[in-house]
Parts: sequence; structure tokens; C-alpha cells
Amino acid sequence: MTAGSRMRACAAAAVLALALLAVAVRAEDPYLFFEWKVTYGTRSPMGVPQKMILINDAFPGPTINCTSNNNIIVNVFNQIDKPLLFTWHGIQQRKNSWQDGMPGAMCPIMPGTNFTYKMQFKDQIGTFFYFPSIGMQRAAGGYGLISIHSRPLIPVPFDPPAADFSAMIGDWFTKDHTVLEKHLDTGKTIGRPAGLLINGKNEKDASNPPMYEVEAGKTYRFRICNVGIKASLNVRVQGHITRLVEMEGSHTVQNEYDSIDVHVGQCLSVLVTANQKPGDYFFVASTRFIKEVNTITAVIRYKGSNTPPSPKLPEAPNGWAWSINQWRSFRWNLTASAARPNPQGSYHYGQINITRTIKLSTSRAMVDGKERYALNGVSHVDSPTPLKLAEYFNASNGLFQYNLIGDTPPKAGTPIKLAPNVITTEYRTYIEVVFENPEKSIDSFHLNGYAFFAAGMGPGLWTPDSRRTYNLLDTVSRHTIQVYPRSWTAVMLTFDNAGMWNLRSNLWERYYMGEQLYVSCTSPARSLRDEYNMPENSLRCGKIVGLPLPAPYIIA
Repeated sequence: MTAGSRMRACAAAAVLALALLAVAVRAEDPYLFFEWKVTYGTRSPMGVPQKMILINDAFPGPTINCTSNNNIIVNVFNQIDKPLLFTWHGIQQRKNSWQDGMPGAMCPIMPGTNFTYKMQFKDQIGTFFYFPSIGMQRAAGGYGLISIHSRPLIPVPFDPPAADFSAMIGDWFTKDHTVLEKHLDTGKTIGRPAGLLINGKNEKDASNPPMYEVEAGKTYRFRICNVGIKASLNVRVQGHITRLVEMEGSHTVQNEYDSIDVHVGQCLSVLVTANQKPGDYFFVASTRFIKEVNTITAVIRYKGSNTPPSPKLPEAPNGWAWSINQWRSFRWNLTASAARPNPQGSYHYGQINITRTIKLSTSRAMVDGKERYALNGVSHVDSPTPLKLAEYFNASNGLFQYNLIGDTPPKAGTPIKLAPNVITTEYRTYIEVVFENPEKSIDSFHLNGYAFFAAGMGPGLWTPDSRRTYNLLDTVSRHTIQVYPRSWTAVMLTFDNAGMWNLRSNLWERYYMGEQLYVSCTSPARSLRDEYNMPENSLRCGKIVGLPLPAPYIIA
């Protein structure tokens, strides 16, 4: 080969290498496609026939089983007679509140139409769930598990389990969800739940046939979510120890527990080793902090067993002091990787200066004959035009005002105001949010679009001196946190995800009656680096129908 031909061959090889590199750079993460037909159907989960929301004629709905960074496409056909949205509880929707599925972020999918959610579960692993977010539809079913696995080359801090089991547990009401709405609209409450369900089944159906089958000597992962709307739960496995390994997308220090409290909206993963005498054992869940305790069991059967489980169930703990002490034992695994190779604890959240403290206190009062819940004196009412769209189209005048509430609660006795409750945060600032719960019952709060660090909690009212009790080293990064009766909980986070995000009580009766708000976090750069443009298929409704599209975001 001549020198010239060698040079041409080398140049061709270089061009080919660059082309392959370009393809690799452009290559997208895998796509997973789902088609959901959402209908009403009659089921009897508590032995009483009732109208429920089904997905593809099933309850619970299909599991979204995927890997970190997968692109998830869900085409939802609304075949019920009411507007519909699904929200993806705990999925951060980075730069993409357009797909968040809350009434303040999206127009609803109207009856007889369909809409396609396009999401990427970016840099997340762990256990989450989805549910319908409009009105009291969450009480009618329509929920399902989201299981996000680590990418193949990212180490996981425990050996692969023999199987991955779901345990979606929650309270259940036998009244139709529209009846529950009418109760609340006329000043009544929804009362107490009729019982508990696990994976959509009642006590009898969860045990015959056995829900879980195991082999002696093997270890199994249970993904546990409290998908109910009112009651905290305690879960335990008869005769076995549970090892906590993951909580709402974060690997944890692998402490062992006889039982674990799981509050409304929370998810976690435990490992259970089948190391007892082969037989049948009960997986047990029971309500906490409610006078009349409800309990549900599901059978775990060792392979080949013909020995029924002992009727003596392990007891649940008493009181909330035990629960808060257990919460203090939960720790972030600082050496484990999460969705990316760097260790979770490489983000030193306790060393960042707080730029703002927002203290949110719950209150309730009768307004126009109806009981309403409020945060800092404002009880949220949904706008006919979703807040995100009104903001994007610069059409918020006459629909809502920003910052009707201050960063501290109003004086006691201040009348509750009904209005869309929207606060603003400065992009990329580090903020402390304190929840105060003056009620005699427990509460649970969730923030869409983010994970936060639950740094502290305690009885009474929060003061700046309360920071002395914070865990500033290794509290778990998560998205849902409980607030005990007449107590406070403090969380910290960086508001770096541009969009319009719902902050709410997970107790759906309180949510429905206004205990929620939206956080508007905007990037001044209007850059695609910080937020995606409104998708072409976005639904339009209310005031923005017919308005021209704003100038698109560009790469700054």
C-alpha cells in the first residue's frame, strides 16, 4: 500500500469512527410503550359490588417495569364519563411538568378522547406508583406500581433477589367516589375506611391462593407502597425479619426491623430471606393511629408447604413516639450509587446555606357551610385554566395571583381564603420548608417534581432552635414525609426543576378540601437547558384556547 492510499484509508477510518461516535451520542435510551383503556367496571374488593376505575379491565392497573432513563410512552384512552388525569407519584419529571398529570399542570383528558404521556424517568431508581388525580377518583382505583431498576453497569448494594414482589396496600372505601365528593361538598366527611386491600384483594382473596411463593434459603424483595387515601399502616412478616434497602428512590442503610410504618403516599423496599421452617406465613398490614384497627394478611407459602400459617399474628407497635423513633433510624446509604455511578452521599446537603425558610401551617374552618383545609390561610381551588398553561401563555390575570400566602402562617383566627394557592421560588435556591400540623391526627405531605431531605421532626411548634435536632449528614432523600399530630417536620431541597409543581397532603380528603398549593419555579434564562417547550400534543382548555404559542425556549 502506498503512502497516499494509507493516508486515505486512515482518513476513511477516522471518518467512520466519528460517524459511529455521532450515532452513539445521538442514541436515545430505550422506549417502552403502553396503551391504557380506562373504563368503569363493577368489582367487589370488600365483598360489596361497587363502580371502580379499571385500566385495561384490571385493578390494580398494569405495572410500569422499567430501567432508569427509559422513555415511557403511555397512551391513555378515557372511556369514563368524567375528565381524567394520571399523576406519577414520585417521578420527578425533570424539566417536564407538562407531563405531571396534576390539574394545575395539564388540561384533563376529556371523555371519549385520548392523550399520550411522553416521559423519561431520568436518573431515578426505586419504587413508585401512579393514580388518577382529579377529584376523589383516587378512591375508585386506577392505581398501579412503578418499578425502576438500575442500569446494568450501576452497582446495587445488595445481591439480586430471587423475585421481586409488589405489595400495594391501602385503605378502601365502599362508597362510590362521586358519593364521597358529594359528602365533602355538603360539609360532611368521608368517615372511616371499610377495610384494607393488598394488591387490590381483600383478606380472603389475598390468602387463597397464596399471594407470594418462596423457596427456602432464598431472599426476596417486597416493594411496599401505601396507596390508600387516609390511614397510616404498619407492615410486618410473620416469623421473619425485614431488611430495609430502598425508600422512594434512595438506597438506605440496611437496618433490620420487626415491622415498619408506611404512611400514606410512601413507598419502600425490604428484603425478606426465607430462613424459617418451611410452611405458610402471613404478610401483615394494619392501620395506625386510628381507634378501630383494620388488619389484612396475605399468605407467603414456602415451596411444597402444606402447613397453614399460625393464627397468632405479630403485634403492631402502639403510639406515634415509637414511629418517630423508627423514622430517626432510617439512614441514607452514603456509599451506594443511585441512578448514576457517583455515590448518593456525594451531595452534602447539610453543608449548603439555607436562603429561605417557608413555614406552612395547616388550618381548617367552615367556609360557606363546607369544611375547608388551608395552608397558611389559603384553601386551594383549582383554576379552570391549568396554572402552568396560564403562566406559560402569560394569561394569569384574572385567574390567580402569586404568593397570596407569606412564608410564615397568619395569626390564629384569620379567616380562610378560597383561591388558587401559588407560591414562587427563585430558581436553584436552597430552601427549608417546615410543615406544622396542629391537628390531632397524622398528616402526610408530598412534593411533585423533587426529592427532598427530611432533616427533622418533633412535637409542638417549630422554632429556629429546632435546627439543632436536624440530621444534616444522612437523612434519606425522598418525596413524601409524615407530620405527626401537633408536631412539625422540616425538609430541605434545591429548587432546580423548572415547572409548576403540586405540594399536597396525601390524605385525599384534606387534598380535596384545599390542603395543597403549587410551586412555580421558573428559570430566567428561558432555556432548553432548564425546561422543555410545551409538547406539540399538549391539550388546551380554558383561557388559552386559540392563543398563539409563546416564543419557544432555546439552548442558552
